[in-house]
Amino acid sequence: MFPPSAVAGLTALLASVPNAHAMYTKNSPVLQLNAKTYNTLVAQSNHTSIVEFYAPWCGHCQNLKPAYENVAKKLDGLAKVAAVDCDDEMNKQFCSGMGVQGFPTLKIVRPGKKSGGKPVVEDYQGARTATAITEAVVSKINNHVIRVADKDLDDFLKGSDRPKAILFTEKGTTSALLRSLAIDFLDVISIGQVRNKEVKTVEKFGIEKFPAFVLIPGGDKEPIVYDGELKKKDMVAFLKQVGEPNPDPSPAKAKANTKKGDKAKTSKSAEKAQEEKEKASAESETKTSATNPEDSAGTTANKPAASTADAVAITTVTSKDTLVEKCLSSKSHTCVLAFIPAESSETSEKVTASLTQLNTKYVQGHRQLFPFLAIPSNVEGVASVQQALGLKEEVELVAVNARRSWWRHYEGAFDAESVEAWLDGIRMGEGSKNKLPKELIAAEKIVEESPDQNKDAGEEQKKPAEEEVKHEEL
Repeated sequence: MFPPSAVAGLTALLASVPNAHAMYTKNSPVLQLNAKTYNTLVAQSNHTSIVEFYAPWCGHCQNLKPAYENVAKKLDGLAKVAAVDCDDEMNKQFCSGMGVQGFPTLKIVRPGKKSGGKPVVEDYQGARTATAITEAVVSKINNHVIRVADKDLDDFLKGSDRPKAILFTEKGTTSALLRSLAIDFLDVISIGQVRNKEVKTVEKFGIEKFPAFVLIPGGDKEPIVYDGELKKKDMVAFLKQVGEPNPDPSPAKAKANTKKGDKAKTSKSAEKAQEEKEKASAESETKTSATNPEDSAGTTANKPAASTADAVAITTVTSKDTLVEKCLSSKSHTCVLAFIPAESSETSEKVTASLTQLNTKYVQGHRQLFPFLAIPSNVEGVASVQQALGLKEEVELVAVNARRSWWRHYEGAFDAESVEAWLDGIRMGEGSKNKLPKELIAAEKIVEESPDQNKDAGEEQKKPAEEEVKHEEL
């Protein structure tokens, strides 16, 4: 039996170990989302958001965390910075529906042009730094600020009876802060921006230093000059003296002919139906995970490979034409190629097994990444490809992208964990690239010389190719 002191020490130690499913804590500035709250907090929001789809076991997700939390601090009050744990059972289907096939995946979501319309969702494919992500999100914040020149001032002031606010500035661009205020007070307060070169307008309001923020209450009331710091919270409080900001998201409008009792009844019925649906879905996913261990999120490359019956074999190339068609045409995207000897060897079996394990993991987890191809040395014409790339070893692993004219050489151990780390680096755009020799890139007409012969192969490859475009080197 352990002494009390030892038990207490063990308890403290366990308490200090972070939960694998809590990469972002409750105190994190990053907004926590799930399949249920995404629609309300992001899709229906008045503001632009960036959402990270991650898995706690993903090393690149952990590396991104400090920068992403920094983004959340920088954009506080200006845009939403959120994250979804795709390792959580209740979120798996949602993540799949959002087109997530690798981690981390970042998507920028901004409101549509029409009120209540569908939001615009696009993948973020820039650098994974706080500055780059922040700039990308800021550029997507909708702009409802009115540019006011001397010649436009009268129209702006007489445009409507609602209150107005003007930022006088020396800058020609509209800041994220002002744009976010215009979103908060859209249809409540008209917000304009005046450059310091608009002399008549500047003199009319007695502006002597820049920036200056002026509230025009309307009616016979005199303009009020803001004397606080240019911070979102303080400026909102200043504007609230003439109108309340819009709720975010806007409350749903109930049908006029719906009785209160019927509405409540319908709501309860819908909630019950949804609960039953989620319960059934969770039970189904649990059964599936129990049957297919590779499907359960959290699976990493160093876990045992799937059984032979469940394994998804990689493609073995039997002709150079096939290699050219799939990976070396001018429009081909990233392929992972394993050059192996015609006669099986311990090393070739190891690299093939590792790629099969990873291929199985990605396919069963709906995370199709890059096509994996094994190329035996006895395939006619392949030796020239190896020679052009300067490959001399019996077993070589490379990634090629003919469309962007680059290739990368793998030089590590052939275990699944090491290979997957290399693949993650490719997807993230990390590491150095080599220029792909021009003689290896086939012109489009070469691939299309026999349209009837290649028709079926082309149709089979169409869907994976389209998917690669979305996730290649995020």
